[in-house]
Amino acid sequence: MTQAETAQQNHVWRFFRAGGFDQVRLDSGDDIAALATLDQKLWVALACPTHGIEFDERTLDLIDVDHDGRVRAPDLLAAAEWAVGLLKKPNDLTLGRATLPLDAIADGAPEGQEILESARTILGVLGKGAAREITIADTAAIERIYDATAFNGDGVIPVEAAEDEATRAALGEIINVIGAVADRSGRPGVSQATSDRFFTEAEAYARWQDEAEAQAASILLLGERTEEAAATLAALDAKLADYFTRCRLAQYDPRAAEPLNPPLAAYEALAAQAIAPADAEVAGLPLARIEAGRPLSLKEGINPAWAEGVERFRQAVVVPLLGERDSLSEEAWQALKARFAEFHAWLARKPATAVEPLGIARIRALVSSELRRRIDALIARDIALEPQMNAISRVEKLTRLQRDLLPLLRNFVSFRDFYTRHEKAAFQAGRLYLDGRCCELCVTVEDEAKHAQLATLSRIYLAYCRCTRQGQKEPMTIAAAFTAGGSDNLMVGRNGVFYDRKGRDWDATIVKIISHPISVRQAFWLPYQQFGRMVGEGVQKVAAARSQASQAQMVRGAAQATAPAAGGATPPAQPQSQGYDAARMAGIFAAIGLAIGAIGTAIATIVTGFMGLSWWQMPLAILGVILLISGPSVVIAMLKLRQRNLGPILDACGWAVNARLKINIPFGRSLTSLAQLPPRAERSLTDPYAQKRQPWGLYIFVLILAAVIGALWKTGLIARWLGG
Repeated sequence: MTQAETAQQNHVWRFFRAGGFDQVRLDSGDDIAALATLDQKLWVALACPTHGIEFDERTLDLIDVDHDGRVRAPDLLAAAEWAVGLLKKPNDLTLGRATLPLDAIADGAPEGQEILESARTILGVLGKGAAREITIADTAAIERIYDATAFNGDGVIPVEAAEDEATRAALGEIINVIGAVADRSGRPGVSQATSDRFFTEAEAYARWQDEAEAQAASILLLGERTEEAAATLAALDAKLADYFTRCRLAQYDPRAAEPLNPPLAAYEALAAQAIAPADAEVAGLPLARIEAGRPLSLKEGINPAWAEGVERFRQAVVVPLLGERDSLSEEAWQALKARFAEFHAWLARKPATAVEPLGIARIRALVSSELRRRIDALIARDIALEPQMNAISRVEKLTRLQRDLLPLLRNFVSFRDFYTRHEKAAFQAGRLYLDGRCCELCVTVEDEAKHAQLATLSRIYLAYCRCTRQGQKEPMTIAAAFTAGGSDNLMVGRNGVFYDRKGRDWDATIVKIISHPISVRQAFWLPYQQFGRMVGEGVQKVAAARSQASQAQMVRGAAQATAPAAGGATPPAQPQSQGYDAARMAGIFAAIGLAIGAIGTAIATIVTGFMGLSWWQMPLAILGVILLISGPSVVIAMLKLRQRNLGPILDACGWAVNARLKINIPFGRSLTSLAQLPPRAERSLTDPYAQKRQPWGLYIFVLILAAVIGALWKTGLIARWLGG
């Protein structure tokens, strides 16, 4: 074990308590160097997505070596080990600099020397040869380095890499027939695989053509017109076979000659319509009249639909091979087919290639020249620069890791940025202002329905908001955690404003809510609010019912007063008692009296019991009543608030959370700030437009006081107090 490995094994870790569990402190380069020795069970997260979080996506992509869209613990460990090994001082990783001094690179190792040379190459191309440090902006201009040379180490050479016109022309032809491979600079080029495929196919096609020319007498019996003649014969082959077969049947049995010819009815059907030689009905008729042993006339008596094809067949095949003749026997036809047998066999051996459009002359020129050797040499020259060019991309990675590695570790191995509140965590997308509150814990989500299935386990009140902004084509969805205040005014459809981490404002509308307790204060007043809503809704229902009954009675009265009696006579006047039912009103007042009496009796009983207590027992009794009403709601809320966990929210976003990320009541209040007047603000309580309030409190107090006095008088307590 080396001295460095021994030091890492003996490294003393420091932890801080946050979120109800211990989290590791990462403050020095030694902490980063020894990260592999820290038990991953102590890590807060084990994976995170490379997109959708507030972190430099380019840095995350460079760390994600397998490019699967996720940074996992092994990726992070590999990045930390690589960066520590390429810097002379590991503490440089804690400075957060956007520039990499050249003298900070550990050039004692071969890879460090390559990176240093590549950094100088980049600065030289950018006209900063005298610079002693390189910036992230400099490394982002790598494309300019690749554009500056045709050889960039990727094994792909563009057309411009060739030094002579013949090679450039060959590269262009390879790209046209095989396809281009993108060079690092983005230009179309040729790789070793495409070059090998092109010349392999070209050689196979040339050998195939050489075979035909070597056996021209049997394969290319008509020279360049052989293929055309074979195609003409093939086009007529089925129809010739049909004709000669019919003629042999007629020769076999003379009675078959007439049925094998078209019946008269077929011609009568054609006579009823306009006829053209290309009609399918005409083409389906025999090639010529069927007679026993009759040869095919090549000039007369031919089916009009096939007359042109027969003439082409005569000129392209019969005359060149059999001489001038007016008819063709079945034996001659079979002989012609036999003459083309070797050609068809050769044609079947034709290799499947993409180079055929170039023509055999150009293909032979490419195969016989030294162009393949020249192209292979250019590709080898490009591949030889691979280490140097790859080191250029490693300069960017090292520069970015120097700036971003420690912040990423503090949002992955621990959640220091989130729990210390000094910096925004990587998963915090911005701030939501809504209902007089500012929510700091907002995360971006892709599908609110899918996210909510897991996020509901967090026990946190979440409002999913659809965010839109002018100039942005796609809307954004966030989940905002409300951890302070109440939920009375939070409902689907309410609008607010969301500010992302770049300071851009978005119109936010609540589209879904996951309801959980927000605060103890809300839970304390919840029973009274529910009772008030119940009473209010009951009063509204009774008032609405009475209003509907009164309107219905008025309508019935009006209808009876205006409707004519039978026979046209005016209906007699109804007694006034139908509009005013004295017995009903008496019953109503009696019921009201009984209700008031019952309420008074209950109040009297409560007051009597309360007044019978000692003075020190009275506050305890009041406190007991309050606990009896609000206690259960407060206890349930406190239990749920103690169970609030950020983990399910992040898991639903693609994280792999490895700890229980508690959000207790004090920390939750810090994540949602309520509206408050600024310090030393002046406030005027005079409102000229304030609505005048009815002294309902005074009325209720007087009513309760009267009920209490009546109850005390009825029980005789007042008489005893007044001395009889």
